[in-house]
Amino acid sequence: MLTLHGFAISNYYNKAKLALLEKGVPFEERYAGVRDKGEALLAGSPLGKIPYLTTEQGCLCESQVILEYLEATYPDPPLLPRDPFAAAKVRELVTFLDWHLEIAARQLYPTAFFGAPALSEGNSARIRKEVEQKIVAVQRLLKFAPYAAGDSFTMADCCAFVDLPLVGLATKTIYGEDLLLAHGLDYKPYLKFVGERASAQKVNADRKAALEQAKP
Repeated sequence: MLTLHGFAISNYYNKAKLALLEKGVPFEERYAGVRDKGEALLAGSPLGKIPYLTTEQGCLCESQVILEYLEATYPDPPLLPRDPFAAAKVRELVTFLDWHLEIAARQLYPTAFFGAPALSEGNSARIRKEVEQKIVAVQRLLKFAPYAAGDSFTMADCCAFVDLPLVGLATKTIYGEDLLLAHGLDYKPYLKFVGERASAQKVNADRKAALEQAKP
């Protein structure tokens, strides 16, 4: 059986978990914290990042690699369109959500969520400019019609559903306004819509339970 390693607060862990749940693949979950850089973690994820997935053939790390493996191994139900160009457009949106928008906003997380010192005025302004640039770019690709990439649930939804709330919350915490909403990217109805899926409800419930458990 597959084992997903990580923790339920992580958006990238939940991205992979959503894909597993959507595909109905049996899997186990095993806690792995990023602060523990022991051999067990590094053997599965050489940079000590989560999530990573244990398969019968060995370990895989990086959330998008995990999703691509799941798609190739368990093709039904699909998380990519069969048409090559349409599939490439989904992957394009995934890249913009994860590697452009979320990574830019991630610079805010230490201060927004983990008690790090306030950002300097210069860094705050620099990050805001970068995040806003990425929001404008993502807006050109997101469809919400009704799903992130069109009329079907895809890999892009595994990203958007977990990335957008974090970006919104982090920017609101640091700048006093949700920069997604400020730029006209109204993602709240989308979250409500996708949140009605059984997979999303499971991910949200487990995330909330983990957050409660993490409280001092």
